[in-house]
Amino acid sequence: MIQSFQDKDYRLCVGMVILNRYNHIFMGRRSDVSASEPFAWQMPQGGIDVGESAQQASIRELLEEVGTNEVTFLAETSGWLYYDFPTDLMDNKLAGKYKGQKQKWFLYRFTGDDRAINLETDHPEFSKWKWCDPAEILEMIIPFKRQVYQEVLNEFSSFLIVTNVQTDR
Repeated sequence: MIQSFQDKDYRLCVGMVILNRYNHIFMGRRSDVSASEPFAWQMPQGGIDVGESAQQASIRELLEEVGTNEVTFLAETSGWLYYDFPTDLMDNKLAGKYKGQKQKWFLYRFTGDDRAINLETDHPEFSKWKWCDPAEILEMIIPFKRQVYQEVLNEFSSFLIVTNVQTDR
């Protein structure tokens, strides 16, 4: 996505697509969203700290949000993807400082078993999680992030062919 604005208005972030052995995608239900909210699911994402590469940030964020770094790198997006915060979120602490987010996305293969996933981290982001077919993802995402998610799914599409029906979760 080509943008004509200055990046200082956008928070530098990473996003992670985590695939299990069936090529299902890890989705977490945000813990800060009410139980009645239909679009509370997302893939892990987070900010890049000063002095940290985008890939280093992605592994740190996985540990912070998912409780594991049992992954193998597969790919990253060719460029940065942007989204703007909607006006109704402008009182949010990030939205008050930034116009939106500038993200580099990484694709990883989860190499552990499901017991390695631990959402009870120091600052829990997710209240629950599940593995999802890639075809389900866009319907679970809050509308203002859908374009970025579509671009990520398109770019990683060659990895997203579901190989088998998963019955263990």
